Amino acid sequence: MAQLTSNVPEKVASIAPKLSIHPITQATRATFTDLYFRQTFLSFIHKGTKKVICPLNGELIGSAGDLFIFPPGSIISLENRPLVNDNYQADGVSIDNALVDAVFADQSANPVATGIQIVRGEEQQPEEVLALVKETLTNASLPEALKQHRLLEPLIWLRHIGVHLPKPDTVNSLSKVRSLIETDLSYAWRATDVASHFAMSEATFRRWLAKSGHGFAKALLHARLEKGLALLQSTHDPISNIALDCGFNTPSHFSEAFKKRFGIRPKEIRLRDH
Repeated sequence: MAQLTSNVPEKVASIAPKLSIHPITQATRATFTDLYFRQTFLSFIHKGTKKVICPLNGELIGSAGDLFIFPPGSIISLENRPLVNDNYQADGVSIDNALVDAVFADQSANPVATGIQIVRGEEQQPEEVLALVKETLTNASLPEALKQHRLLEPLIWLRHIGVHLPKPDTVNSLSKVRSLIETDLSYAWRATDVASHFAMSEATFRRWLAKSGHGFAKALLHARLEKGLALLQSTHDPISNIALDCGFNTPSHFSEAFKKRFGIRPKEIRLRDH
């Protein structure tokens, strides 16, 4: 891969393998289409239910205590359903590809796609695994090497109960482009900048990305809106700040684009139906 040009943010340096937790709260029932998971993502449901439409496994419904597993490269539609008198709540765990590869590398040689998988709470108690992850991440006394070792335990547990995680498609054009632009979605990304990063002409870059079914404008807009959704669900940041952080010029522009794609306005993620 070519070196970054001066037009690309400097923070796009190599990122150390990691695992991160994203608390998710949603007040209003809503369906989100064509969500892209670049890395392995685990969704631990605490309150409410989640419906996922998987191209391979059909409709899957999970409730409190259940765990959804989204392999890297998944593009799916899902619906989060709050309780009648309470919000939908979950913890999302994003896992760096290098950590997954450390446990599933030998299985990854199997090209068979698995689709979205679900682990039932009453059978496997995935909440115990989540508790281990949280304790590991918050324990400041743990040496970094030991912390990284302990963060492999949830993946070892998944493998033990029969879960398969395929190797990320690192040559997929959409994955590569999303990986780059997601380093700083507030940056005014242009196709010429991204093409230069991948040592391509703009025309070649657009043809390469089109093979994934996405044009550059669509890939950038979807990345910004999905980041906005995640911030609405996991923070109390003002919507105006979220809009700017995700690269929208104004909150109204963000709200209009969000409503067009997801069918509700950003504020409805946090406000309960009446």
